[in-house]
Amino acid sequence: MTPREDIAPFRSFILKVANRCNIDCDYCYVFNSTDQAWRRLPARMSVDVARAAGQRIGEHAAAHGLGDVHVVLHGGEPLLAGPRHMAELLGAVREEIPVGVEVRFELQTNGTLLSKPWLDLFERHEVVVGVSLDGPPAANDRHRLTHAARSSIASAVRGIELLRSRPHLFAGLLAVVDLANDPVDVHDYLASFEPPVIDFGLPHATHDDPPHRDDPSVPEYGVWMGRVYDAWLGRPEDRHSVRMLEDIVALSSGVRGSVESLGLAPPTSTVIESDGTIEGVDTLRSVEEGASWLGLSVFRQSFNEVLHHPKLLHRQYGKTALAEQCQSCPLVEVCGGGYLPHRFSAARGYQNPSVYCADLEYLIRHVQGSLRRHSWDPQAAATPPP
Repeated sequence: MTPREDIAPFRSFILKVANRCNIDCDYCYVFNSTDQAWRRLPARMSVDVARAAGQRIGEHAAAHGLGDVHVVLHGGEPLLAGPRHMAELLGAVREEIPVGVEVRFELQTNGTLLSKPWLDLFERHEVVVGVSLDGPPAANDRHRLTHAARSSIASAVRGIELLRSRPHLFAGLLAVVDLANDPVDVHDYLASFEPPVIDFGLPHATHDDPPHRDDPSVPEYGVWMGRVYDAWLGRPEDRHSVRMLEDIVALSSGVRGSVESLGLAPPTSTVIESDGTIEGVDTLRSVEEGASWLGLSVFRQSFNEVLHHPKLLHRQYGKTALAEQCQSCPLVEVCGGGYLPHRFSAARGYQNPSVYCADLEYLIRHVQGSLRRHSWDPQAAATPPP
């Protein structure tokens, strides 16, 4: 396999500003998965690391003529960094990026610690905020409990309502699919908060540790998301987008998608850990110990060097990096073989179809069938298929 000569630069930089969390989600790929790297990492990112990261981001933007970069503050729970320290981190990153390069800051939180002082800080530094929430109380509390095994939803909802008081700061909601939850109830509950975006993620799983299924003969995750699609289109008065579904629509019409989990466009994101080490796809921690480890650091390497790391060159191979059956699949331009961690097996590495292959096929065909029935007319497509 030969990588593309015109390697796509990084445009999104995920900073792990805190490596601890105040709740204990049982599916968390950071704290409750195979790789336990967090135990060796600083609890929060230092200003020196943030400054070095900013320098590397600025250097990369200048080298590739980027007009803007996306900096995501992540964790763990990033708000555990504290408002004063967070302000110092934000200032250190922004100061190192050249004038003329727009920095779009985003923060992903569980919402439980949001407060007016936090929102004031986000106003000053122009940070938009996404909140993780899996649905109504029973759905959310199935997996997202505190360390004392108590419900976290009241605090999360309080934080979301506070965020709604400044809608320009509200980036959207992120939910993990659980077959035990009713998809329409989950969608409608999340939509009731009027987020601009709802982002659904499939649970992290591999061929060695497959996802839970009630009936393995049925593409249950695809059916679940298909019902979300129908509910979403059936309520044209709602103004939110559903990222996975919009990506399928876009990819089906030949437009490149916006997430790593679909399509064949090379991913353009990288992760900076709290100690300054650099990772490509941190969700690979759900695969095996050290799967995300590159041995690189913002103190020693440029992001151009990261682009050419052997573990990341697969991003540039496109279709040829996929399993043989994926390469010949008529849906490959849309599904892209599925999300990288979901392709893994100890026997064949990443040369497998996604563990969600049947689910993705069902969902893509469901969406495309709806679009064909409505002649690709967005207004007509607002009526769900029979």
